[in-house]
Amino acid sequence: MTTPISTDLPEEPVIPVTSSTEPGLLQTRDLQVFYGKVEALQAVNIQVDAGQIVTVIGPNGAGKSTMLNAIAGALPANGSLRGQILLSDKDLAGVAIETRVAQGMSLVPEKRELFASMKVEDNLLLGSYRRYQAGEKNYADQLPVVFDLFPRLKERRTQEAGTLSGGERQMLALGRALMAKPQLLMLDEPSLGLAPLIVKEIFHIIQRLKQTGVAILLVEQNARAALQVADYAYVLETGQIALQGLAAELANDQRVIDTYLGLAKKTH
Repeated sequence: MTTPISTDLPEEPVIPVTSSTEPGLLQTRDLQVFYGKVEALQAVNIQVDAGQIVTVIGPNGAGKSTMLNAIAGALPANGSLRGQILLSDKDLAGVAIETRVAQGMSLVPEKRELFASMKVEDNLLLGSYRRYQAGEKNYADQLPVVFDLFPRLKERRTQEAGTLSGGERQMLALGRALMAKPQLLMLDEPSLGLAPLIVKEIFHIIQRLKQTGVAILLVEQNARAALQVADYAYVLETGQIALQGLAAELANDQRVIDTYLGLAKKTH
């Protein structure tokens, strides 16, 4: 059982990563994903508003990572989709991954996919490469923001990424995604393989990221931690949305408690 975490954060000055205030930043409409003839997602409808943390919880094999990959445009060659994915009301059908990033979307994949032989700072700067290509003179302006969020990365800026601990690698993956200055940050199992104390730290950082204004779509098996930091939640089971609602309400839903939180039935 995962150790419950506290989400009470100290008051800290935060430099905004994004200034988006438009609601309905991301929407999926009847999203279906197929691997060959196998239907992995069935008419999934979710919405993430600007500045909001939305979590998708559910068991292994429910289709959570498939959903993120579909939204990011990173389905494998045998994958296909139906339905709509809208980012700021723009349909992403046929839009390449790099264009989605340019439009304000960043994905931190489950495997983190760092360049192990490169220095920490160089890994971070790669996250702003799209902005550099676009001719932005201030393409590296998020580096102080990232170092403010992750002081350990600043301490280890000249170390090779491959020498970092698991928690530090997750911080580096998050920091690299933030270098693109996204409106929407998608996180795939950020607590995977981390010790409980590091999980607590990562979720504190996720909550702090919300204070910057960036919207977060969080896919996570650690349902307790995810529901504590999220505003809204979806439960995905066998490719379908089984439950949805305010995260605080789902955290007290007996079905969620019995299936995902591992707590004895509450009495009032």
